[in-house]
Amino acid sequence: MSTTTGGWSELLAREHRAAVSVFAGGILVFAINTFLTSASLPSTVADIGGEEFYAWVVTVFLIASVISSMLVTRSLAQFGARGAYLIGFSAFAVGSVICALTPTMGILLAGRLVQGLGGGLLTGLAFAVVQIALPRRIWSRAVALISAMWGVGNLVGPALGGMFAELGLWRGSFWFLAALTAAIAVLATRALPRGRGSGGRHPLPWASLAAVTVVAAAVSVASVAASTTVIVLLGVLAAAAMTGFVAVDRRGDTGLLPRLAYTRGNPLKWIYLSVAVLAIGSTTEAFLPLFGQQVGGLSPFAAGLLPAALSSGWTIAQITSSTWAHGRAASAARVAGPGLLAVGLSGYGVLQPLSGAAAVFGWYACLVLAGTGIGMAFPHVATAAMGITTDQAEAARASAGVNSVQMVANTVGTAVAGLLVSLGSDPASSTRVLCFGFAGLAVLGVGIAMRSVRPAGPSAD
Repeated sequence: MSTTTGGWSELLAREHRAAVSVFAGGILVFAINTFLTSASLPSTVADIGGEEFYAWVVTVFLIASVISSMLVTRSLAQFGARGAYLIGFSAFAVGSVICALTPTMGILLAGRLVQGLGGGLLTGLAFAVVQIALPRRIWSRAVALISAMWGVGNLVGPALGGMFAELGLWRGSFWFLAALTAAIAVLATRALPRGRGSGGRHPLPWASLAAVTVVAAAVSVASVAASTTVIVLLGVLAAAAMTGFVAVDRRGDTGLLPRLAYTRGNPLKWIYLSVAVLAIGSTTEAFLPLFGQQVGGLSPFAAGLLPAALSSGWTIAQITSSTWAHGRAASAARVAGPGLLAVGLSGYGVLQPLSGAAAVFGWYACLVLAGTGIGMAFPHVATAAMGITTDQAEAARASAGVNSVQMVANTVGTAVAGLLVSLGSDPASSTRVLCFGFAGLAVLGVGIAMRSVRPAGPSAD
């Protein structure tokens, strides 16, 4: 395999610029929505009520996103890139408008469901379209740009959400999302070629889709359940559903994940597990503002910079690593990434009992290090999945699978993080339980990454 890597100028060249704007814009609206909604949600609940369903505003969106992310390959085959993107943008915009107009929590949840169906499609299409539309030598740049959009969303989303909430205009946040989505949809109609997909009508893998939906729903509900017995039962249900998913999905040719993921000796399964470890590690950011205020006594603004530290680390690292890491260096980055994530999270946990400016500075430094690990590895892990085979149909499925695995891992990781936090006796101990628990998973991720970079026959990376 050639180690030649194209530059940023090639990625942003005239012939690629419009398509790059579309798939980066799709990720951006999803990322901004994630953080903007969280920032404005307290004001929303205060206005329309339904506080008992607070967590479900996120849960419903995530479950819907997981479901639609599994349908990316079939959407491309049926409608082509342009048609699939317009469906995704339309659903996201309509969902945003429903949320902006909602008089009740029930209608808000319905809007979030529609938003999630569009959002999951947009994030999955980005990886699939990169694999289809761009030359292989700039894939790592494109994936780095996709990942960077999450960092931008983490900076812009909370600021916008806080501004709308401060002005008493929380509905404005959803109108903003609808307008932004509509603008990028217009760009998509001009940037992507008109035409339908291959027209293939493969039967939907309903059993696999149902199983992964049960997994996402079970862990999401467990994260908000008050009873230990209920949590345990839901955990058992999620484990059983995941086992059932693997058993069903590996049979036949219409599974949600490509056949290569279940082929003995092929590294794709390990690549997907590496994606999952990095995605789960990133979910710690949801709790960082809470930890900053409760443990460190930081102001809401200063505490809000903690997840920004994590995001800035991975944004800078993924852009810079795509510049120097190719060939063996890219493989080394895939292994070193989860190691740095483990060190950063462990350091953050160790510093929790301490106080003072030096300790707080150490928190930010450790989070930047943890984010660096995610950003260093992710572009090269995703690129490895996209180039796993020369079969175009399987390569497209492998590319879409990156997003599907990431979405499921984000959902599961957020729920598990909530459970770990609940195990602590006080805020500081909750922080340590979460950080050490996810650091242990990241250490396991080093071993997984080492398995994923081993050559394994003609279809291996």
